[in-house]
Amino acid sequence: MEQIAIVAHLKSGLEPQAAKLIATGPPFDPAEVGLSRHAVYLAADEVVFVFEGPQVEWIVDEMVDGPFHWRLSEAFDAWRPLVDGQPRIARAAYSWARENDSTEIAST
Repeated sequence: MEQIAIVAHLKSGLEPQAAKLIATGPPFDPAEVGLSRHAVYLAADEVVFVFEGPQVEWIVDEMVDGPFHWRLSEAFDAWRPLVDGQPRIARAAYSWARENDSTEIAST
C-alpha cells in the first residue's frame, strides 16, 4: 500500500479551530475516491493529512485538481486562514507492519 502525507504549519493559537474542521470529517468519501485509509494528525503547530491506497499520489492529484470537487474546494477555503505558508508533501521514509495483522499499516 502506498502512503502520502500533506503537512501544513498552523498559525499560532489556531489548533482549536483546526480541531473543529477535522471533526467535521473529510469533504470526500475516502472509499469512493479509492483510498484504503485516511487519517489526520493534529499538533499544536501542525496538521498532517495521511492518505493510503494503491496509486495514492494519482488519487490525491485528482482530488486536488479535479474541476468538480466543490466540497474539497470549500474545505481548502476554510483551512487557508489557519495555515501558515504552503503545505508540503511528505512521502513515507520508513514503515513497519506485522505480518497477517488485519490492522497493519503496509511497509513501503
